[in-house]
Amino acid sequence: MILQIETATTVCSVALARNGETLGCIEADQRNIHAEKITVFINELLKKCGKNYQDLDAIAVSSGPGSYTGLRIGVSVAKGLSFALDKPLIAVDTLNAMADGFIATNNIKPGTLLCPMIDARRMEVFTAVFDALGDPVKPTSAEIIDENSFASLLSEHNILFFGDGAEKCNDVLGNIAHVEIVPGFANSASYLTKKAWEKYQKADFVDVAYYEPFYLKDFIAGKKAL
Repeated sequence: MILQIETATTVCSVALARNGETLGCIEADQRNIHAEKITVFINELLKKCGKNYQDLDAIAVSSGPGSYTGLRIGVSVAKGLSFALDKPLIAVDTLNAMADGFIATNNIKPGTLLCPMIDARRMEVFTAVFDALGDPVKPTSAEIIDENSFASLLSEHNILFFGDGAEKCNDVLGNIAHVEIVPGFANSASYLTKKAWEKYQKADFVDVAYYEPFYLKDFIAGKKAL
């Protein structure tokens, strides 16, 4: 039984999975609610599934890249639960989980590539490219998107772009051949299920005391609007 936490983007999401199957999920796509709602969602989910904290075998968390604040909240809660319950902690790459989630909810043609994108700032995104099986083709990076982005891959493959970063790139990439931007895709803790189960079976855990999220870029504080 694995409790899964996703807070890397605007989505605040928790899921419960057993033996690689999702049992339940509670989530909301709303900015700045993660600190307030994440533990509430966990309690509600366990009650909904008829489970308690002692039933858990591991805690899994979306490890980034993504929102600095969101990642810190999610990882802090995951580490706290892991330490208090004396259960192992599993870190799942956020973009890889997005690709797995997209594959699980869509029919992907062979040869098509998948490009999840997380909004960073301006025309920058956190992104990676995966094949139709979810295996990495292009590693995670922070990219400033223009009309030449992904040109070498697009010359030979159709690429599906999804996530909140992809939608903001529609004006730049939307009219390029072999590009399909898929609207409406949101992160979910349920998308961690495949990788979390694989890692649990291999005892691929992280050190609770020293683990930090994958921020990819240094945090830059902004001024609060008046």
